[in-house]
Amino acid sequence: MSVQPLNSNPASGQTRQQAGTAGAKPLLRARWLRWLNRRVPPAQSLTLDHRTLFILPSGAGMGLLLVIFLLWLLGTNYENNLVLALAFLLVGLLVILPVHTIANLSGLKLQLRDTQPAYAGDYGQARIALRKTGKRHHERVQLAWPPEEGVEVDVVDGDAHEIRLDLPLLQRGRVKAPRIHVQSRFPLGLFRCWTWVDLDAEFLVYPQPKSAGPLPFGASVGEGDQHRTLTAGGDDFAGLKSYQPGDSLRHVAWKQYAGGRDLYSKEYASGSDTRLWLDWDLLGGRDVETRLSNLCAWVLDAERAQVPYGLRLPGHTIDPGLGTVHKHKVLSTLALFPVQGVSQ
Repeated sequence: MSVQPLNSNPASGQTRQQAGTAGAKPLLRARWLRWLNRRVPPAQSLTLDHRTLFILPSGAGMGLLLVIFLLWLLGTNYENNLVLALAFLLVGLLVILPVHTIANLSGLKLQLRDTQPAYAGDYGQARIALRKTGKRHHERVQLAWPPEEGVEVDVVDGDAHEIRLDLPLLQRGRVKAPRIHVQSRFPLGLFRCWTWVDLDAEFLVYPQPKSAGPLPFGASVGEGDQHRTLTAGGDDFAGLKSYQPGDSLRHVAWKQYAGGRDLYSKEYASGSDTRLWLDWDLLGGRDVETRLSNLCAWVLDAERAQVPYGLRLPGHTIDPGLGTVHKHKVLSTLALFPVQGVSQ
């Protein structure tokens, strides 16, 4: 009779094994990235060489190896010199091809030009210049941020070839771009030469615009009188005007009239700020990211309407303005606004 030990549940053992495998993947990835950072350190300009390149047979190359083995087996069994000669010729081809495949990427210089700001949920774009440093051409070079498709380019002259790579951006703030996958299968596709390049690219990601309704005109009053307009019918004394028949007797300036002056009426008006203030406190009851997204949508609406606008955030105030520079300043402040320590 067999005795099964306590707590020997096969399902629980399988679960522990899966958990161990899942926990090992991040550890292996971290070690791989540390080694890669030492081998190919981050730099905005990098020239590829044999130290930064890796090469292995492609699927077609592995298939050719199998064909060579079958040819060698056939030629040996049937003592057919022509078949053996063909097998040895293909072996020589496989010996030479890795040199040419590596040489196709070696000497290629990559330089980051700039990155364009983007909105969360959209694609950020980086401009990268490719230039050859020697006489050798670089053909069918593929660059991508996986899993994106990327681009393929031929660098066959001395001029810099500029490409644009798109990267999906999901969160606002400053986003560090991952490594770029550079590869080539030239000339025959039997070997794949590749590397992972970190051009130290960083994206500024604005909040994702989410409509919060019409622009909040008059919802926030700015400081100072130089930006105020007067609207008749308010409670603030605005001055005297000549008396007109039909004016209220309560508004007649009796003191001035008693002093021997002409008959005047007092004019009253209300003051309002002509500037548009996009205020954090106008969006109470919403979480931080929703408020920032609503403010971002208002910024875009104000720019389209060509209405000068200012921004008020906890700890940040930007005076009203208009134009591309002002828009970038306001959106950058929204993008870099901290999440922690902000009252809802």
